[in-house]
Amino acid sequence: MSARILSGRPVAAALQARLAADVEELNRRGEHRQLVIVTATEDPSSASYVRTLQRFGAKIGVTVTVADLGPAASADRIRSTLQAAGANEDVHGIMLQTPLPEGTALADLGGAIAIGKDVDGANPASLARLLAGDPCFAPATAAAVVELLDHYGIGLAGRQVAVVGRSLVVGKPLLHLLLNRDATVTAAHSKTADLAAATRSAEVVVAAAGRAGLIGPAHVAPGSVVIDVGTNFDTAGELVGDVQADAVGTVAAALSPVPGGVGAVTTALLFRNTVYGLPHASGTQALPAAAGAAR
Repeated sequence: MSARILSGRPVAAALQARLAADVEELNRRGEHRQLVIVTATEDPSSASYVRTLQRFGAKIGVTVTVADLGPAASADRIRSTLQAAGANEDVHGIMLQTPLPEGTALADLGGAIAIGKDVDGANPASLARLLAGDPCFAPATAAAVVELLDHYGIGLAGRQVAVVGRSLVVGKPLLHLLLNRDATVTAAHSKTADLAAATRSAEVVVAAAGRAGLIGPAHVAPGSVVIDVGTNFDTAGELVGDVQADAVGTVAAALSPVPGGVGAVTTALLFRNTVYGLPHASGTQALPAAAGAAR
């Protein structure tokens, strides 16, 4: 592999350092930040991710409260828990962790998350705001793709970008984030006829279809940038992406790894949203008054 590796770890580390400094100042002023994570599952990978969030929160001084409702929780109980967190002035961010109990759906329950605390963009109204260009939290994984590209100085304005995947968590919101940055975007997915033709014309390819190894060297143009958002497990239980990394790395100029790529940035963005609140219409998030003055 000769491609430049676009690791998410230095991006997350820079965000963590900034957050830690600003949260220290906020805590000194008695303005503590709290993230509430509502879970209703026994899924081990979900539990592992929640622990990752707890560790990150502890490092930067943000309280992470887990409301574990159990895998038998009803939709009504989940909804009322989300609404209570939204009404609590001491809570600044709310996440509804998936998977959810059988018979419940994120699309239905996400609407119970207060827009101003919807740090992972799960409320359908947040997506509507994104489409309209109004201040909102975009789904953190989709936003992490743009954050990663920005960190490595990969411009988007005027560039051809292909997004492979159409989920509400990554693909669809990412299309609009990219359009807002003046990219020319092609939307594709695993059932696109001649997917390779659709992606080879792009300067940047984002693989977010959730299918291991879907994107191979025939799908990318020489010198392109490839961002792998896939989180799949192979037969050995190892985490792998949507991209055939070794083979694609001989063609692409730059490639994000799995693990260690977009996922690391996603976690940091959830806390950035919790600490700084809703972005302005420009898409930027301002520091709370007086925070970060020492930097």
